[in-house]
Amino acid sequence: MSLTYIVNGKIVLPDSVVCGKALVFDAEAGKIAGVVDGAPSDAEIIDAKGLYVAPGLLDMHIHGYLGADTCDADVRGIRTMAEGVAQNGVTTFLPTTMTVAKADIVAALDAVRTAKRESAAWQGAEILGVHAEGPFINPSKKGAQAEENILTPDADFILENADIIKVVTLAPEMDKDHAAIKRLAQDGRVLVSMGHTDATFDEAMSAARDGVSHATHLFNAMSALQHRNPGVVGAALAAENVSVELIADTFHINPGLYTIVAKTKGDKMVLITDCVRAGGMPDGEYELGGQPIFLKGIECRLADGTIAGSVLRLNCAIKNVLDHTALPLYEVFNMASLNPAKRLGVADRLGSLEEGKDADIILVDESINVIRTIKKGRTIYEA
Repeated sequence: MSLTYIVNGKIVLPDSVVCGKALVFDAEAGKIAGVVDGAPSDAEIIDAKGLYVAPGLLDMHIHGYLGADTCDADVRGIRTMAEGVAQNGVTTFLPTTMTVAKADIVAALDAVRTAKRESAAWQGAEILGVHAEGPFINPSKKGAQAEENILTPDADFILENADIIKVVTLAPEMDKDHAAIKRLAQDGRVLVSMGHTDATFDEAMSAARDGVSHATHLFNAMSALQHRNPGVVGAALAAENVSVELIADTFHINPGLYTIVAKTKGDKMVLITDCVRAGGMPDGEYELGGQPIFLKGIECRLADGTIAGSVLRLNCAIKNVLDHTALPLYEVFNMASLNPAKRLGVADRLGSLEEGKDADIILVDESINVIRTIKKGRTIYEA
């Protein structure tokens, strides 16, 4: 057993931040061994020098980064994403497809399968599977997705690819009698999320009873919360089984809502990036789902002004929530680590710094800048 001790750090646990202790991991096994009082004199040491020692982050909704996009169906591009997001503290992610031609989605799924097999040798984040955002959405809430590629919800297609698809975003009102939702929920391998939807409150609550248990980028591309028609937003907040994604870039959603959602949803609030290929790139023109998009600052838009994804980094999402709320730091870190791990059914090995889990560890400063990223006991990024 080859134990490494991280000392002089502030260790972020699921329910507290601990000082004066050491986090121990087995580099050979890639597992966390525990939190102890100190390190032996002859031990392998990483001196955190006062930094936060936190769990690796999990981004369950990211289309692209550094010029690459999942829908390019290019293994090299997915590798670019995996190695790029590691610099933002992400140790696990779901490359996310969108509403493009079905053949292009199939090609993207195959590329992610290949990338997943090869990724253990990369200096990057682990690929857990795919988040299929569409093509089963409502044209009236398509956002930056191309209407000609929208299809009726098809459980057969999702289940045929359930080896790689971990989340599917669909509009429940487009699924007659919720037939697809019910089949997917009964099968249990794919998390069913409602998004790009114009469902009423009652329709969305019915979908939640029939198997929808997640909401894609809450508030964005869904029927709004109004006092006489609470819409999908109201249903996502009210349904106890539904977790919600938030794009906390201060642009997609007013930061005043962060506290409200956190207090309403608890451990079912998940921070995502919804990042597109323009992420990590300079201002200018890029492409999303075959359409030109224009990046200026933190805003990504189509030519007609429609918001088109984000260029958010997940560590920055944590910083934004900390800056605009009084929530405890450990709770905000959970939103980008333990909470998504729970929703994806992988909290037995990911999402927190607990004994026996994968040694996915990040060292960050007070501004949540990432100084070091460790995946299964191996350093994959160091500033």
